[in-house]
Amino acid sequence: MEPQARLDLYRTMVLCRTYEEAILREYHADKGPGFDIGKGLIPGEMHLSAGQEPVAAGVCAHLTADDAITAAHRPHHLAIAHGVDLRAMTAEIFGRVDGLGKGRGGHMHLFDPATHFSCSGIVAEGFPAALGQAFAFRRRKTDRVAVAVAGEGAANAGAFHEALNLAALWALPVVFVVEDNDWGISVPRDLSTAVDSNAVRATAYGIPGERVEDNDVDAVHEAARPMVARARAGEGPSLLEVHTLRLWGHFEGDAQGYRPDREKVHEDDPIPIYEKRLRDAGVLDDELVQQAAADATTKVEDAIEFAKASAVPDPSTATDYVFA
Repeated sequence: MEPQARLDLYRTMVLCRTYEEAILREYHADKGPGFDIGKGLIPGEMHLSAGQEPVAAGVCAHLTADDAITAAHRPHHLAIAHGVDLRAMTAEIFGRVDGLGKGRGGHMHLFDPATHFSCSGIVAEGFPAALGQAFAFRRRKTDRVAVAVAGEGAANAGAFHEALNLAALWALPVVFVVEDNDWGISVPRDLSTAVDSNAVRATAYGIPGERVEDNDVDAVHEAARPMVARARAGEGPSLLEVHTLRLWGHFEGDAQGYRPDREKVHEDDPIPIYEKRLRDAGVLDDELVQQAAADATTKVEDAIEFAKASAVPDPSTATDYVFA
């Protein structure tokens, strides 16, 4: 890759991490007098993606806002890398009226028509949705592609296999991406999955499959490139599995008592590892590192302040935007 492309990957990862750190802070923040300490300003459960930034940066680098992407319940990194408006997304996470869904969806239900981004708290729900988008793109005779991203646990769901089968049968322009962070909530993958790599499952449906080890953003970028190109050329679907890393718990507040690696997991943090690689290659220096951090902080804090300034939905509007 050209140095600029690698710098862009680094900046994307830094922005994703800065965002998650800010959301973590606000999730536990003291609301002030009259409120319970530590409840924070963000309602509901919270699933943060720290450690999985290489997947978002490496895959989304090949997409445009005209392409579609579906994510699972841990979606922020993918939304950011795909260009979802940071202010509107943050307001939605805070449950405010200026959010993507008018404050009705929360962090697991982010929908952005401008970038064709969506996510869901239902395991494997994004696979068939991506197929529908890919089918529409082909019917319109475009070169747009759909990308479906979910965790390794979703690869054991029926929707995953049904989606691969139909995508292969109809040669749809879709790329399936599996984020293998080793833990399906609290169950090790080797106790729940019969194969060492979900990439081998692609063979059963006659499509290309590849697994990237070591949470390597350069490798993810290079593996995703021909898969997206294949989809754009009308040659059908592909499957990419990335052995990534969940630095924090399944949800915020997860004690992770089931996890023997939690004391050393930060040694494998992909951002400082990639930073060192770029420094060694002469691509990155102190000034660029500081600039990336400062730019990310400015964008994130602006989005946080925008969300806080947005109004909470009026309870009398609870039935608005409901269609049956």
